[in-house]
Amino acid sequence: MKTDAPMSAATKHAVWWLVLLAAAATFALTMGTRQTMGFFLTPLMTSTWGLILAIGVLSAGGAGMAGPSVLMAATTRLMPAERRGMATGIVNAGGSFGQFLMAPLAAALTLGLGWAGAMQALALIVLLALPAGEAIRKALANPSYLLLSAGFFVCGFHVAFLATHLPGVVAACGLPAPVGAWALGIVGLFNIIGSLAMGWAVGRWRMKSLLSLVYATRAVAVLVFLLAPKTEAVMLTFAAVMGLTFLSTVPPTVGLVAKFFGTGNMAMLFGLVMLSHQIGGFLGAWLGGQVFEATGNYDWVWYLDTVLAVGAALIHLPIREAVVVRPRLA
Repeated sequence: MKTDAPMSAATKHAVWWLVLLAAAATFALTMGTRQTMGFFLTPLMTSTWGLILAIGVLSAGGAGMAGPSVLMAATTRLMPAERRGMATGIVNAGGSFGQFLMAPLAAALTLGLGWAGAMQALALIVLLALPAGEAIRKALANPSYLLLSAGFFVCGFHVAFLATHLPGVVAACGLPAPVGAWALGIVGLFNIIGSLAMGWAVGRWRMKSLLSLVYATRAVAVLVFLLAPKTEAVMLTFAAVMGLTFLSTVPPTVGLVAKFFGTGNMAMLFGLVMLSHQIGGFLGAWLGGQVFEATGNYDWVWYLDTVLAVGAALIHLPIREAVVVRPRLA
């Protein structure tokens, strides 16, 4: 009996859904209240290491299993090359619409139910989501792939800092707490526009140039924000500009990985790029807290974020948008 026969399309589809199912279940099992299991482990944790396990390991692992690397790989396999940019932009925008809806909802639930009750409610919402070594070696030997990964590290730093500490930034500016929730919601809303616009642009301009433009825009926006008076209008306008660039890096990053290596190893190779993104995200969220504790404000993180954004804008310029010799699928 042969064991190396290729899987049928139906079998591949079933495996893909099983992965998403497991991811949703894992994510849901990390957050919630004392009365039940589910999003339910976090309030039961009474130590720092328990919280790291519940949120940093289980939650992050579940989110990663159902994250962009899986969804983008499926999208690029299904779509012809000339339509991948728009398709991945639409997928990305869908996630951002969820952020736009969930940030104000989470804030309202917290006010009405307390943080534990809010996590229980969000856990139930999460449960609605339930219905090759040679390639890596070649990718890591490709300078353009490494530069792309370094740029995505900066994206992770910026996105995680903003998503984690934007309400704290609002509070530090002396603005009302609801402004923080609305700012996060506006980031998600405008990221829909940014993702769709980037998906359209990917098919018309060089992807490395688009990435450089996004990072340069972030740097300029942060500098303007630091110099501007901290009013509600300024904060929400800043959130809108950040939303336009928030995850608009994803379609061209996906497109470049697919262009370099094809779609056969897309999930694995984009997953490695995402690993760089998540390491940057860890540092952005962690440093934000450390700097605020030490100084009472976030200024030095903004300065670092600006320098990183300028660096990311520059390191994308040498990327060569050429097809790499593609390894055979395992």
